[in-house]
Amino acid sequence: MSKVNATLAVGLLALVAAAATPALAAQCDHKGGFDGFLADFKKEAAAQGISQRGLAALNGNTFDDAVIAADRKQHVFDQSFEQFSGRMISRSRFAIGQKMMLVHASMLQRIEQQFGVPGAVLVAIWGLETDYGVVHGKRSVIRSVATLAFDCRRSEKFQAELMSALRIVDRGDMTPAQMIGEWAGEIGQTQFLPASYDKFAVDYDGDGRRDLVASVPDVLASTANYLKGHGWKRGLGWAPGEANFETIKAWNRADVYARTIALFADRLDGKVPPDKRVQK
Repeated sequence: MSKVNATLAVGLLALVAAAATPALAAQCDHKGGFDGFLADFKKEAAAQGISQRGLAALNGNTFDDAVIAADRKQHVFDQSFEQFSGRMISRSRFAIGQKMMLVHASMLQRIEQQFGVPGAVLVAIWGLETDYGVVHGKRSVIRSVATLAFDCRRSEKFQAELMSALRIVDRGDMTPAQMIGEWAGEIGQTQFLPASYDKFAVDYDGDGRRDLVASVPDVLASTANYLKGHGWKRGLGWAPGEANFETIKAWNRADVYARTIALFADRLDGKVPPDKRVQK
């Protein structure tokens, strides 16, 4: 995830469909501290059907002060749409996006047939989130989400995310070591939070695992499934004012970011010409 996208995480966090919230709210004052919180969370997770494989993902985790520092530093946009989109839809990112549209053309067609979401929209999100899977974080997702679940600021929301992360491990989609992402727990090439991963990820390559880190088919189909699940209307437009723009905003509520996704998708789809003013 780019530095710019990291500052947008708060917008995405508010949009992800959460799993049932564990009854462990406001645990930052837990008498047993972080270790005590994890011990009690294990009991709650076991009661919700998580097996030992999933529960073991909590072993050895420590509180991450850097995650809390990042959470407190979030800020709103101070750039105009023209400034932001001009920087984010760079010449190189656009050129790689065009290549990805060609390389994955047949798969993108199949995904659109199944989910109704055009390939240009998926490739635009893919490029803006992680530069097509090149940069998607270096932190332990389990540790990050457990830290935020213990913190009082958004404990209920992140306890649900932590439970979803344990489900992902429990069903064998990923090991804790494979769950590497950004500070707020975003996973994979289009930056799914665990609750969205748990609900919308699909095994599109047929290997028996939903892998949003290494499997491009799973990544793109899951992103399409997320948009479909948030109301994408097949065959209709996605620019501001059109039927699917609000669904793009369900990906990220920041208007500048949503408009940038829409514009990038329009350019990849050939609806508007590339802007010669964009940065290299």
